[in-house]
Amino acid sequence: MKITVMTADEQIVTLDVDRDESVENLKALLEVETQVPLQQQQLLYNGREIKNAEKLSAVGVNDGDLVMMVSRASSSASTADLSFNSDGSAVNPAAFQQQIRRDSNTMAQLFQADPELAQAIIGNDLNKLQDILRERHSQKSELRRRQEEELALLYADPFDVEAQKKIEAAIRQKGIDENWAAALEHNPEAFARVVMLYVDMEVNGVPLKAFVDSGAQSTIISKSCAERCGLLRLMDQRYKGIAHGVGQSEILGRIHVAPIKIGNVFYPCSFVVLDSPNMDFLFGLDMLRKHQCIIDLKENVLRVGGGEVSVPFLQEKDIPTNFLDEVAKQASSSGAQATSGTRENSRTQTEGSAPNRSQGPEFEAKVTRLIELGFGREAVVQALKFFDGNEDQAAGYLFGG
Repeated sequence: MKITVMTADEQIVTLDVDRDESVENLKALLEVETQVPLQQQQLLYNGREIKNAEKLSAVGVNDGDLVMMVSRASSSASTADLSFNSDGSAVNPAAFQQQIRRDSNTMAQLFQADPELAQAIIGNDLNKLQDILRERHSQKSELRRRQEEELALLYADPFDVEAQKKIEAAIRQKGIDENWAAALEHNPEAFARVVMLYVDMEVNGVPLKAFVDSGAQSTIISKSCAERCGLLRLMDQRYKGIAHGVGQSEILGRIHVAPIKIGNVFYPCSFVVLDSPNMDFLFGLDMLRKHQCIIDLKENVLRVGGGEVSVPFLQEKDIPTNFLDEVAKQASSSGAQATSGTRENSRTQTEGSAPNRSQGPEFEAKVTRLIELGFGREAVVQALKFFDGNEDQAAGYLFGG
């Protein structure tokens, strides 16, 4: 197995060792690599010093784990600063963060192997860093627990029905874990938060940060934002209805035309008005088509009018935090299938009285199977409702999200 050893002078050493190797032999290898005498080495794993006579497997060191090495000449304070609590969090998160930040090689490896942790280390939220460290520790503990269960099943009675069920579940889970490990190696950015696409616009002369969403049928403005932009007086309440997506929101009406400014050019735009306090403005597919917009992810810009205007997508630091937390939920529930032409007299039909597909043993069986793939129950139920109980389409949506 491979383990990574971080020294007090920020040197990173990767060693290929046997699980049953003694700590003393590990120190001998480190003496060759770091020139630090064996007698002066102090190895820490999860905040606890590991002794020479102990074996790596006995103290819980596994493939890919991190071991800290400090010289006994170092101060006890600095040793404590770089150690870990039993739950995997850092004893001194600020010192740990600064230690990792100073090592460009380690940061480069982290951005490749664990972008979420790397982002937390270069960020300013120590609580988030601690949460991620605890999560990684919990994942490793869960993996060890499953490995122990698999080992116990090898010696189970082959005619025991319950044991066979557990073996089947273990095989299925192993496939999921291998898929997860392959994704970490070949597609690690999939585990980091994807920042949605925002651009600076002006609506009726008022500056806004517009969420660009090609998956939303209509361009949407919230009631509060329309009022702030002086457009609420133009709202046509004959276009009331319900916007359906993964959830639903009330359509209050429609503003048929108003000027928006993108870059230095003005364009006419129409909006569906929703009672959505957490999302100001969503630039949907109707206006993207009308104004021949191009979402250029290579250059990270939105091109409007076939390329006559280009505006950059905003960086995460320029987007309000409440937008980042709410936009995905609001976009899917309010904008994904917004019915922009629903008039008041068809509202009852929009809300509908279709049979409830979210009840019964068949629906619960689908929920159970999708949960076994690693998704949360709430997300699974919403996806199945959105696709009218189609399990394959829901699974595709969940994997794609």
